[in-house]
Amino acid sequence: MQTACVTGAAGFIGFHLCRRQLALGWSVTGIDNLSSYYDVKLKSDRLQQLTRSSRFRFREVDVREQNAVHGVYSREHFDCTVHLAAQPGVRYSLQNPRAYTENNVAGFLNVLEVCRLFSIKHLVYASSSSVYGCNAEVPFSVRDNVDHPVSLYAATKRANELMAHVYSHLYGLRTTGLRFFTVYGPWGRPDMAPFIFTKSILEGTPIQIFNHGDLKRDFTYIDDIIEGVIAVMERIPLGQDDQRASLGPDRSWAPYRLFNIGNNQPENLLYLIELIERFTGLNATRLCMPMQPGDVPITYADVTELVDATGFRPRTSLEDGVREFVRWYREYYAV
Repeated sequence: MQTACVTGAAGFIGFHLCRRQLALGWSVTGIDNLSSYYDVKLKSDRLQQLTRSSRFRFREVDVREQNAVHGVYSREHFDCTVHLAAQPGVRYSLQNPRAYTENNVAGFLNVLEVCRLFSIKHLVYASSSSVYGCNAEVPFSVRDNVDHPVSLYAATKRANELMAHVYSHLYGLRTTGLRFFTVYGPWGRPDMAPFIFTKSILEGTPIQIFNHGDLKRDFTYIDDIIEGVIAVMERIPLGQDDQRASLGPDRSWAPYRLFNIGNNQPENLLYLIELIERFTGLNATRLCMPMQPGDVPITYADVTELVDATGFRPRTSLEDGVREFVRWYREYYAV
């Protein structure tokens, strides 16, 4: 049996990852501060499912609190850590920028430190497709330059990648960063488009369509994300013997890797809305809006490195994923 610490365990991806690890026989400790950024009841209901297993332990801990994080690691043994706790959201970073440096930078430093001090075998952490900014060349490759972020959220995620490399180089901490592309599915985040659109359509309220609908996203179903994370966890980076043999932005002489996890098939935002209309049986009232600051016109993942390293490729179609999300939403909210 393997043991893992998952930060952000009450979050969307964290919940699904813990549930999958438990199904595979892992012993899991989940850390979360139950932030009120979105509905805490949704987070509590996720945790309620996880705590049915005797192999799951929950610790209400904020990764910004160094001593509290250290306390968890000093009392328990972990083979690996999956760091998913963060302040999400591009738009919110325009309103509350300090939440991003405190959670995503200072919080990540605390996680790096405990992984170093307690000799964690592998640290897997969430980055984001947002690091690509307005890169014109698609699909986005982990070997692309990502030095021009267009939101503070993206900048903090890029900072995580750089910080991880430092710890991989200085201390031999084995780290893998995962650039997630527009994750959606059952138990999803209420601030994401599939959730917002479904809620509004079922309630009969207008939906805002930014950039007049001329947006494409590499929507990636949650089950594919989780299988990708599991596959990556099992492949611990070893690095190179020759410090001069840096192989590119996604890998290094240090035990450090970066991967995209995306569906490798961008879809127009308007098609997402059409699917939600189809599966709810209702029509949306649409309000076309200009482009939002910090947003990008397209996300599109090149998953070549992920496939080469793990043999795994996301495969869930948007049609199947949206059908499952709408089914869950109607069941959970009884609408």
